[in-house]
Amino acid sequence: MLETVILEIRSALGQHAGAIDLDALASLVRDLHAPDIAFILDELTLPEAERVFGLVDDDRAAEVLVQVAESTRRHFLAVTPLRRLANLLRRLPVDDVAQVVSAAGEDGERILTLVAPADARAVERLLDYPEQTAGRLMTTSVPAVPQGTSVGRTFEYLRVVAPDVETINTVYVVDGEGRLVGVCSIRELLISRSQASVDAIMHRDVVTVAPEMDQQQVARLIGRYDLLAVPVVDARQKLLGIVTIDDVLDVLTEEFEEDYTTLVGSAAAEMDRRTPVQIARLRLPWLLGTMAIELGAGAIIARFDAVLREVILLASFMPVISAVSGNVGLQAAAIVVRGLDTGHVSLDKWAHTVRRELLTALTIAATAGAILAMVGIVWSSRYPFGLVVGAAMTCAILAAGLMGTIIPMLSKRLGFDPAVTAGPFETAFQDVVGFTVFLWMASLLLHWLV
Repeated sequence: MLETVILEIRSALGQHAGAIDLDALASLVRDLHAPDIAFILDELTLPEAERVFGLVDDDRAAEVLVQVAESTRRHFLAVTPLRRLANLLRRLPVDDVAQVVSAAGEDGERILTLVAPADARAVERLLDYPEQTAGRLMTTSVPAVPQGTSVGRTFEYLRVVAPDVETINTVYVVDGEGRLVGVCSIRELLISRSQASVDAIMHRDVVTVAPEMDQQQVARLIGRYDLLAVPVVDARQKLLGIVTIDDVLDVLTEEFEEDYTTLVGSAAAEMDRRTPVQIARLRLPWLLGTMAIELGAGAIIARFDAVLREVILLASFMPVISAVSGNVGLQAAAIVVRGLDTGHVSLDKWAHTVRRELLTALTIAATAGAILAMVGIVWSSRYPFGLVVGAAMTCAILAAGLMGTIIPMLSKRLGFDPAVTAGPFETAFQDVVGFTVFLWMASLLLHWLV
């Protein structure tokens, strides 16, 4: 359905500017939810998205501004009139405003002047936390009541604050200094007597997170305990805010899309908006690095040119060794990248991961090497030939497994995207190792191969 709307929008915008029926264009998105509009705008070019965004009513446009891709959001912030931008920001909770200001970059200070001073101060406090942490993700509008509050008074309080807080599924109980001492679900409040104190029904063993915790760890914690929200507290247990499950779902969706769409070095939707020169500039550094390493493999082949001329059959096995070992390395890299994302692979326990993947690669290498050795013996009718190709396959697979494990973790440690760097460098390194072992052993056993 949305694909059809996108085609109709593009068709309408493709007409001469004076002939565009703005009412008809607005009708295409009039009945759509904000997430659907955000999806459509991310599929359009930036000029097309800008035209359509201008036709969306402010209530939905505010939600759309938060849900579109960061590049689209930056463009909207740059071209939207200040009066309208102020109207949109006033409709957003503080944590969403912080997200918008963060995406604005250098224009963030200008955008902050468009919101109320109290909200601007709250946004600045959120932006003080590092990116992709619980502190940056949390909302500070939290339904909290003091210890000793009755259930009846709690409901009166909720009726007043409900329009201004993100969720009222859980009420947080704090002491006189704002420290979290317990939580009550709305269900527990409903089944309790109005005269009862929240102290009597609250849960004191509360799962909390620090504001510096990585957002992926927060997402895993919420999933592990089946929470709708998790409170964020400082070292003194003072309640700072909460991270809700909808924010966590956004994090998981964003991480999933980043990991799998950047596996080849760039996001497809993002690439659709760039010029060919910009796309090439983004991808070339990694490919040039791979080419430099592969030139090393070429130099090794040239060094053993005489061996290949003597035993031309050796050249027939080089693509097999390269392809099989390359796939082993890519499998190892994919497993490690996924493990880094889900938390199953930890940089602090890198030795355990390397040891496990090496044992796996050794089993594969021994099996594949033995099979290729037998094929080489049958094909050449010489046992030394089978020894050479089998040993080369074994070493190449071991090198590929090692590189496929180490490179993603090293990239993560250095701040690069492991999904982008793992594939090119792993395949290049295993080619160098595999061809070196292959041709070196062939030169040592040349007397028995000819």
